[in-house]
Amino acid sequence: MKYHNPVIKGFYPDPSVCKVNDTYYLVCSSMQYFPGVPLFESKDLINWTQIGHCLTRKSQIQLDKVNSSGGVFAPTLRYNNGRFYMTTTNDTTRQNFFIWTDDIYGEWSEPIYVDQGGIDPDLYFEDNKTYFMSNGTDDLGIGGIVQCQIDIETGRKLTPSRSIWQGTGGRFLEAPHLYKINGWYYLLAAEGGTEFGHMATYARGASPSGPFEAYPHNPVLTNRNLGGYEVQAVGHGDLVQDEFGSWWLLHLGFRQIGQWIPYHHLGREVFLTPVTFGVDGWFTAGHNGTTLSSFELDHLPNDVNQQEKKCYTFENTEWEKDWCYLRHPQHDHYALEDNKLVLTGTGVTLDQAGSPTFIGIRQKDFNAVISCDVSLSNGEAGITLYMDENHHYDFAIRKVSSGYEVIERLNVGDIKAIVNAIDVKQVNRASLVIQASHTRYRFLLQVDGEEIELGTAQTKYLSSEVAGGFTGVIIGLYAYGEACSAEFSHFKCEYL
Repeated sequence: MKYHNPVIKGFYPDPSVCKVNDTYYLVCSSMQYFPGVPLFESKDLINWTQIGHCLTRKSQIQLDKVNSSGGVFAPTLRYNNGRFYMTTTNDTTRQNFFIWTDDIYGEWSEPIYVDQGGIDPDLYFEDNKTYFMSNGTDDLGIGGIVQCQIDIETGRKLTPSRSIWQGTGGRFLEAPHLYKINGWYYLLAAEGGTEFGHMATYARGASPSGPFEAYPHNPVLTNRNLGGYEVQAVGHGDLVQDEFGSWWLLHLGFRQIGQWIPYHHLGREVFLTPVTFGVDGWFTAGHNGTTLSSFELDHLPNDVNQQEKKCYTFENTEWEKDWCYLRHPQHDHYALEDNKLVLTGTGVTLDQAGSPTFIGIRQKDFNAVISCDVSLSNGEAGITLYMDENHHYDFAIRKVSSGYEVIERLNVGDIKAIVNAIDVKQVNRASLVIQASHTRYRFLLQVDGEEIELGTAQTKYLSSEVAGGFTGVIIGLYAYGEACSAEFSHFKCEYL
């Protein structure tokens, strides 16, 4: 059976997975977006369906005035004694915490905090003991993967934090996950930074606390030497065994926009790579230690059919699952209906680390046509291609003294300019179309069945290589202005 990567497209970084009975569950980072920590399920590891979020209440996560790429970092999802646990970091407040639920489709608990620093926390359960790990510095000031035992009811530390592995020498040792497989304890980690040098490494030992011996051929997985290959920056993953006994690595990676154009703007995505254990107990991953755009394997059932949703509309998406807000929204400014959206603007702009009136859906592929009809009374409303406060392209209609105009605004770092505008006189509605490709966005206004091009903009200026940070482009619908009431209808994002 052949499958294609990524298996979850768009800005869904830092995946963590666990299997319960015949179902796999997976969570991802969410940074400054709310609700936090998207939650997926799958029966076959290939096709994933989002079933909700873990952080759905303001009391669970502090996101006020959190800058882009702050907030919720890498989570870990685990299951023990009938209960699901999700542990993560609020990198802005530098707090590690976990939450739990007995119903994966229901609400999660309030946060329980753990007094250990670092990021990318992990939980490992054995013999009524709970081991908590993160990257950082232990109680003696030694850096590495740090471990302590905790009381899972209260989060209280039961042992000192101790550095148990220092990695293989790559920068930014992070993403620890601990497993017991065939009598060995395997400690999986990521090194190299979550850019083009990213890699997965591991070690093994005879106890949960080590000592750990590094795999002799680390890194076990990396695409850092595959120049010109679309899939780059693979690493930060989580192991899982399927019902047939085969092992897999769910991990992050990104797709660069061209063979020799090393930029990515869709964010870090979820990839699936096969893992093979040797007779010596060490495991290998992928194709000679690399992740491919597709794998053809004989240990996947032939009846598994990889499906991909190509069209997203108001009618076939769910507001609470597919869409997200910037930080904590003022819910009374959003009227979410089956076939339309009404937004009430405020004085908060997209350029601020606040909560503008904005609701967005992740861009999941390069080639797409995004369209929406927008009408308004005052202020400004439209579509934004949003990377962060200083990097976003806005295509909108706004009220001016002579009536209304449609604008194309480009925001790239400190350069913010309306590069084109069309006067639509007293017409307070517009049909906006954005055509996306690997390298460019094209902005079109539909009038009486004809299309007027306002201009184009390069995708690379919304990439992480330009903007920095750890997110990806969100297709946002927004309204701005204290007296602005805007209606959005006929939204469609169709991937080609």
